Amino acid sequence: MGILHGVGIVESLWVALDTLRAHKLRSFLTMLGVIFGVMAVVVMVALIEGARVSVVQEFEKLGSDVIIVAFDPSERVRREQRGGTVEGLKLSDLYAIRELPELRVVAAERSLGEKELVFQGEKVRASLIGVSEDYLLVRALEVERGRFFEPYEVEQGEKLLVLGYETARKLFGQRDPIGQTVLMDGTQALVVGVLQKRGRGFGENLDEGAYIPLYAALRRWAGDETLSMILAMPRTREQTPRAMDAIWETLMRLHNNQPDFRVDTLESILQAITRVIALFGVLLGSIAGLALLVGGIGIMNIMLVSVTERTREIGLRKAVGAQKWHILVQFLIEAAALATIGGLIGMALGWGVGELIEWATKQTDAFGDNGLTFHFPLWAAVGAFLFSASVGVVFGLYPAWRAANLDPIVALRYE
Repeated sequence: MGILHGVGIVESLWVALDTLRAHKLRSFLTMLGVIFGVMAVVVMVALIEGARVSVVQEFEKLGSDVIIVAFDPSERVRREQRGGTVEGLKLSDLYAIRELPELRVVAAERSLGEKELVFQGEKVRASLIGVSEDYLLVRALEVERGRFFEPYEVEQGEKLLVLGYETARKLFGQRDPIGQTVLMDGTQALVVGVLQKRGRGFGENLDEGAYIPLYAALRRWAGDETLSMILAMPRTREQTPRAMDAIWETLMRLHNNQPDFRVDTLESILQAITRVIALFGVLLGSIAGLALLVGGIGIMNIMLVSVTERTREIGLRKAVGAQKWHILVQFLIEAAALATIGGLIGMALGWGVGELIEWATKQTDAFGDNGLTFHFPLWAAVGAFLFSASVGVVFGLYPAWRAANLDPIVALRYE
């Protein structure tokens, strides 16, 4: 009995495919809704997944155990209402945090905005940042040529300069920058190092920066002791929560319990960003899925028309012994084949569109060096395939049931 059923299914499959080949244009037009629906889903899922993968890779470069300490300006209004006087992170905060036994590395930075760098008539604008000697470690940066600042040079506020990769290239071209003197915002500074190329990430491009010793930035340029950020690394990853608590308690002790700061880890920031990306993925995927729904309705509509057109054929097949399930399977296979073939075409087109988007965005700096990354994982491909096939089965079920339940005598008399 199982063999007979198998033969019936194979026969129904061939009949269904022959019917689709006999009406190529109608079949193609029926598939269009599924094609565009699957294509939209593929592009949306792949771009969202690409964004997630890119963010994770960026954070992995920096290390998830890096603790970021920053002044929170959103507390300003509440602070004024409380009568607080905290104005930001200070050098005293840096000294106190460095004393904490839970931390192995503590670095600080002070952003000074864009400044003009001049060398033998060449002018380049770069983000000037004052940094401490451990800055490379917490930022996961490396020196390509020359060296970074020594601790005593940072303490004494020496007029030294380390250039980002792009800044060095624009200012010096093929010449060696090491040992050259650059006029920076009216002050001469000696170039001692060039950083390796890093690329754009999180809205900033470290390659286009220029770095000076922290105390030079505070004494010679800023004229105060305010820090933009403190970056710390715990002795072990497991100590991260305890280290964060120790930093917070230190800040509260130094600032009269005014909670005007943020103490966070890259890992928690990563989790927050990935949650937002996932939410956007669900939203955009749902919108794209509406196109698949429209495609399924189109399949049901065409299959109902097909049942009406082939009423006599159905009656004839029943008259020569075809059972209800033969007819049901035949029409279900037709609907599933339409949706599955349309899904495969949609996946191929979606892949092509995604690659085109990635290539086009790489040609502009608006989305970074890597553009909008297109990442279409295997699970998404399998899911899109099964979903498109299920659309055909679900929306083909009623037409198939209607065809299977036609009275053979009435069907044979149908004109």
